[in-house]
Amino acid sequence: MTPPSHPPHTHTHTHTPFSLYGCCSKVGRACALSVLFFLEAPLTHRTMSDPDLDFTTGESGASATYPMQCSALRKNGYVVLKGRPCKIVEMSTSKTGKHGHAKVNMVGIDIFTNKKHEDMCPSTHNMDVPSIKRIDYQLVNINESYMSLMSDNGEIREDLRVPESEIGKEIETKFEAGDEFMVTVISAMGEECAVATKVLASK
Repeated sequence: MTPPSHPPHTHTHTHTPFSLYGCCSKVGRACALSVLFFLEAPLTHRTMSDPDLDFTTGESGASATYPMQCSALRKNGYVVLKGRPCKIVEMSTSKTGKHGHAKVNMVGIDIFTNKKHEDMCPSTHNMDVPSIKRIDYQLVNINESYMSLMSDNGEIREDLRVPESEIGKEIETKFEAGDEFMVTVISAMGEECAVATKVLASK
């Protein structure tokens, strides 16, 4: 014997979505607004900050470099070669075949180690340029190969070693002779090094 069939509860199925919608519409709107707020706020922040971040000195480690088209680079300028901040000492352009793009050959000297680095890049591509900061300090003392350096505002830093280079020898020789002079410190990509000496400006 076939069991009696029951008519579908159409009124329940048609009513439930509407009742759920009516119940949750305020919550849904609140959720949607919250999601939009958290999605839009970071985007707005990033967009406004990008131009500044690209050209910072990288002290936070976020933007130690900025992009530049290879064809815009110039001799005696700076570029990142093999992951190192370099000063460009040689540049030449060559073409590779009939349909090849012009390629720029670059030779640079590491600004910290003086090692030579070479690289090649299509002229239309971007390369990283290090954000470089130079500060002059007055040398106050040398203690166990660490320099005591005084900034313009009188603050002393003692965390920088005398470099193992010709500049380092020059610094030690002048200090031992009792000379008063400035030391130029260059910083780029999270590294710092004394790169030059200057005559102390008379006050």
